[in-house]
Amino acid sequence: MTQIINFAHRGAAGLYPENTIISFTRALELGATGIETDVQMTKDGHLILIHDENLHRTAGVAAWVKDLTLEEIKSHEVGSWFHEDYRGEQIPTLEELLTLVKPGEAIINLELKNGVVMYPEIERKVIEMVQRYELSERVIISSFNHYSLVECKKIAPEIRTGILYMEGLYEPWDYAKRIGADALHAYKYAVIPELVAAAKEQGVVYHPFTVNEQSEMKALIQLGVAGIITDYPDRLAEILLAQGV
Repeated sequence: MTQIINFAHRGAAGLYPENTIISFTRALELGATGIETDVQMTKDGHLILIHDENLHRTAGVAAWVKDLTLEEIKSHEVGSWFHEDYRGEQIPTLEELLTLVKPGEAIINLELKNGVVMYPEIERKVIEMVQRYELSERVIISSFNHYSLVECKKIAPEIRTGILYMEGLYEPWDYAKRIGADALHAYKYAVIPELVAAAKEQGVVYHPFTVNEQSEMKALIQLGVAGIITDYPDRLAEILLAQGV
């Protein structure tokens, strides 16, 4: 059986402050074989890893990513909202993450967060950095903005892309083929046996999100998904080890 990718969602986000270097590092130590994170762009064009378009939730600052320089972003800490033990953790750059994972074998899922803010040329900038680190074979670019995925394939056909969606996408494998996507990053409730089987016949794989209960993980493994995105990579690693997958 092909090894199922254990994607750590924003790192081990259930255990550490999301999208921080400690969260990514610990996720790999806990058995993650993939890292999922969110890419946005600062006012001065740097690629950073943060989920929300503003810093309110994680840094307590009423400011938008697009309006701040990298230096300003780095002046805020994003660990203490999760727990005081992590006060001082910063928002990392994409370059910091790629430097961290380069020596290993982990797959990196980069979600382009360009649905609310249309960051100019974010596709090209992300791809150029991935290529600079020679990680094209280990990267999957995903987005809810499917126009962006088409653009990524135009720039770098060799880099895999994943369609993010919530529910009810009709015959998603056909849609994936139409836009050149390799994977379906579906919300977990949109993944049912018939769809997984049909997609697999067409060479399209499922990487459902965000799956945190072990009973759900086991059910999805049984369905034949190729990867699972979870806040608790330790839980998934335990199941995969027990099942030999």
